[in-house]
Amino acid sequence: MLSKEERKLRNEAFWDGFKLSMKKKMSSNGRRVNWTNYPTGIKNCYLRMICDGKITTVCFDLQFKDDGVRSIVWEQLEELKKVMEDRMKHPTLWKYNVEGPDGKNFSRIQWDISELNFYQDNDWPLIYAFFKSRLTEFDMFYQEFKDILINLVE
Repeated sequence: MLSKEERKLRNEAFWDGFKLSMKKKMSSNGRRVNWTNYPTGIKNCYLRMICDGKITTVCFDLQFKDDGVRSIVWEQLEELKKVMEDRMKHPTLWKYNVEGPDGKNFSRIQWDISELNFYQDNDWPLIYAFFKSRLTEFDMFYQEFKDILINLVE
């Protein structure tokens, strides 16, 4: 079992390595992008990467305070479901109601891989490859359809 400080150092090393692996990767629109803090352009919509030893996943979270807005954006994403899943090339989980640690509900679209472990150094390159593939595939989808989603919430 790692101490809190050892986990912190391992976590920093992992994400620093990932940032380095993505440093030269441009968005599909030709611009530089901070892949660890992907700019969705929509307040309360986040693209997240989680890798903690229990799960390795990329999530697109809709965390609107207004459930009506969340519902409208979710419906639009469902209209684009086939296109998104074709672009992602990985099984997609659609969860309309996820309860967050704060007790509030949000919606999540996610892509998981279960056979990789954050605590196995040999898995890091495979985790990076999984994240890179999902992020670039999502980016190709999102750059094409983001204006539709942005216009829904404005």
